[in-house]
Amino acid sequence: MSAFEFSKDKLPKQLIINNEYVDSKNSKKLTVYNPADGSLVADDVPLAGEADVDAAVEAAEKAFPAWKKTLPSKRRDMLNKLADLIDQNAKAIGELTRITLGAPWGSFGLFEVSLCAETLRYNAGWTDKFGGESYPQEDGFMKIVRNEPLGVTAGIIPWNGPVGSIGLKAGPALATGNCFILKPSEKTPFAALALLPLIKEAGFPPGVFQVLSGDGSTGALLASHMRVRKVSFTGSIPTGKKIQEMAAKSNLKRVTLELGGKSPAVVFDDCNLENAVNWTVNAITGHSGQVCFAASRVYVQEGIYDKFIEKYKTMVAERSKLMGDPEAESTVLGPLVDKAQFERVTGFIQRGKEQNQGTLLTGGARLGDKGYFVEPTVFTDVKEDSEIHRDEIFGPVSVVRTFKTEEEVMKMSNDTEYGLMAGVFTQDINKAMRIASEFDSGMVGINCISLMMTQAPFGGSKQSGVGREAGINALRAFTEPKTIMVNMTY
Repeated sequence: MSAFEFSKDKLPKQLIINNEYVDSKNSKKLTVYNPADGSLVADDVPLAGEADVDAAVEAAEKAFPAWKKTLPSKRRDMLNKLADLIDQNAKAIGELTRITLGAPWGSFGLFEVSLCAETLRYNAGWTDKFGGESYPQEDGFMKIVRNEPLGVTAGIIPWNGPVGSIGLKAGPALATGNCFILKPSEKTPFAALALLPLIKEAGFPPGVFQVLSGDGSTGALLASHMRVRKVSFTGSIPTGKKIQEMAAKSNLKRVTLELGGKSPAVVFDDCNLENAVNWTVNAITGHSGQVCFAASRVYVQEGIYDKFIEKYKTMVAERSKLMGDPEAESTVLGPLVDKAQFERVTGFIQRGKEQNQGTLLTGGARLGDKGYFVEPTVFTDVKEDSEIHRDEIFGPVSVVRTFKTEEEVMKMSNDTEYGLMAGVFTQDINKAMRIASEFDSGMVGINCISLMMTQAPFGGSKQSGVGREAGINALRAFTEPKTIMVNMTY
């Protein structure tokens, strides 16, 4: 039997500091609920305070010199071993997430755990391949550029991807020789807190990989800590701004911010209609719309609007029938994460109807009389300055508008402070590439949307973020280039 022994009946409720489970020194606790029925899951989850953060930072500082000098091949083997252990215990890890997130295993849990493991493996492969640079010595000086780890780093991860985000942040941090402190969301803490047996079995030394559960106050302690050298944060724009401010006011620590989106999908007359409908529906209903790069704005050229909207409405309505108990194998869509998120999303829907911001095409209602289930919802004829058109809702709610010309739709697409994801659907590759270059967005899909690749940079422009995750860009974000100049004439 694996060392991993946690389940929904045996929840981890201690911090991971210096390769040990320890009780929080802070008397405050977190309370979490099951979003499928609103029932209490636990009211005694540790909330790491200042003393806990200091203890983790101290352990990380002590571990860093030896970890920095650990052979790349050994770091590679540890990361690969951790990935294997996560795969081996995937269902148990997924269950620990589902109990407070409500995401079904088949449609999200398996994907997310696999993403975590594969991202760890991807970064493991870089440990002995992340080369520096050298420049000619004709001027009498040999110039060498090394990529060096920053030291004590931290990752503050969101509730909507509590396992996948571990790989995206811990992977590049540990691969490049940093020590890493993980702060999971207060809404989904258990999968991260269950990692200690796997961290130890994978061979990570004490202090190298630690986990502190907590809320925004814990994240603030990490962001403002004078001995934390880097914070990678995924979450909302307002919180991201606070993280950046605290980083600047403390020790000017490095910051990566992956923030919100209001992603446009532009559907031209000459697209493959079935493909466009499939991608745009999947992109707003997947994970019940709780995805930063969900295709929440759909712009359809007039020539195919009627055909598109008929198919789009039908498919979105069908998804409502797949929403239900996240523990049932047949369930594809689960509830929203908690009462606060439920009230936020239903508030947008209600105001959209009452203020005539658009025409409700389908959905808009609560499903059942318990839990936080909301029907996938579509508004058409949406006013351009309405909040449902301009603001991130973070639920299964999309808006659809028509357009005539390429110039018109590009103006609509870029008229926003968000710039995370965009998509264009057309069979004209010249037009597709032209549109892709005109999108003010960190990522663009051609005949696809709302996806990410482990090998390529993930992140947004404008207020959707600072820096990039995934690919070699993540390794650069967790290292500092050091220039060494050798006098060859001495």
